Amino acid sequence: MLWVVGVVRMRFTVSVAMSPPEQFAELARTAEECGFAAVALPDSLFYSESVSAAYPYTPDGSRFWDEETPWTDPLVAAAAMGAVTNEIRFYTSVLKLGSRHPVPLARQVGSVAVLTGDRFGLGLGVGWSPEEFEWCGVPYADRGRRADEAIEVLRRILDGGMVEFHGRFFDFGRLRMSPAPRRRVPFYIGGHTEAALRRAARVGDGWASAMMRFDDLRAAIERLRVLRAEAGRADEPFEIQAVCVDRFGVDGYRQQEEIGVTEAITVPWVLDGVGFDADLSAKRDSVKRFADEVIAKV
Repeated sequence: MLWVVGVVRMRFTVSVAMSPPEQFAELARTAEECGFAAVALPDSLFYSESVSAAYPYTPDGSRFWDEETPWTDPLVAAAAMGAVTNEIRFYTSVLKLGSRHPVPLARQVGSVAVLTGDRFGLGLGVGWSPEEFEWCGVPYADRGRRADEAIEVLRRILDGGMVEFHGRFFDFGRLRMSPAPRRRVPFYIGGHTEAALRRAARVGDGWASAMMRFDDLRAAIERLRVLRAEAGRADEPFEIQAVCVDRFGVDGYRQQEEIGVTEAITVPWVLDGVGFDADLSAKRDSVKRFADEVIAKV
């Protein structure tokens, strides 16, 4: 069972990116109380002092965080927040697949799905930093093809039953991981490149954007429609999770919904001028204000 939007209105996700981990549980509880549908969890393995590639989601290629910025493993964070909530969902936005082996990752994802009562979705990206690949023992070359194969491995294992796989990058005999999630774990494919959009259209249950301007977001969604039709998947449920940087307020979110966004990812306290490292009470106030001023009216 997928979380599908079609006949219901657009939903809202609160992102806890770069917030202190000790705030996660209370932010999740507050978001649930205020009508948010999900919590988005970012991923970063480590901060390397220098990188040999540009960060793809800022105009100048620079990172907007530093070595002191907190990053908690998103799967551990989802399990912790799931333990103190009842209905709100969690998904990675997005987990860097390229530097991870899909077999132990399947064990982790399946465990989180089971422990949260099937309230977990797996947002997946290839990854952009050569250092994250190489320092984890994975070559940066062929990262796209490796990710494609890893996604297939994850899907086979997480769908349950005895499975085997014999590919170019991953090879194993018959195995089974129990318990399997009761509901199919949705895969949300991230990335703005043509290759990423094709991957999302071909194998994803949805697509996750990073920071995009409205016109670029609309163009990407239109391209996804074309690619999904080419893949024979035009009539299948598909989610669009968006971080739009230039459309806010009731009218702005309605515009996002009109172009096909099914889940708007927000950081309410940043919209109020409250910093990532701000006091928890200020963030809770922003979550409540966003719910009253936006969620209740969109």
